[in-house]
Amino acid sequence: MFRTVSMAGALALACVAGSAQAAVTVIGGGLAQACSQAAVGGESDVKFQKLCTDALDTEFMNARDRAGTLVNRGVLKLRRGAYPEATRDFDQAVKLKADMGEAYVNRGAASIGQRRYAESLPDLNKGLELGVQEPAKAYYNRALAYEGLDDAKSAYFDYQKALEMQPEWAAPREQLTRFSVSRR
Repeated sequence: MFRTVSMAGALALACVAGSAQAAVTVIGGGLAQACSQAAVGGESDVKFQKLCTDALDTEFMNARDRAGTLVNRGVLKLRRGAYPEATRDFDQAVKLKADMGEAYVNRGAASIGQRRYAESLPDLNKGLELGVQEPAKAYYNRALAYEGLDDAKSAYFDYQKALEMQPEWAAPREQLTRFSVSRR
């Protein structure tokens, strides 16, 4: 039996509104922790980005926390649609801590925001391979990329995986309503 997956309606890519960002928790107090809390808490105001910049400029951090703060600042930029600037932060984070999956997933999300879907896939796959705190977001972003590449079947399965991993998350459930699956 073959399974056919088709989509109803247009691709729902309001990109940053549709993509999911994965922040990094930084512990220890100070500006870096405040930056982390803003990114994890869904903030997007530029004043929180300044907290991150001030933390990077003034606080002593180990490589993981510095990379995490770069990722968090990038997430704040990503939420405002500043994709090239966000990508620079994710690139710096990867240079500092090449095993931080969140840096790759968010760099992939920035590529999706710029409609560079094929370019996003290696980053999203690398992030999943390395492991991330919220893998459902990586699967959701990869589904968006597959949709952008007109690969409805792969998109469907990744939305399904995101929903399976985080059943209370409405976004993948909403996306799945646009698909119909039939057996041949």
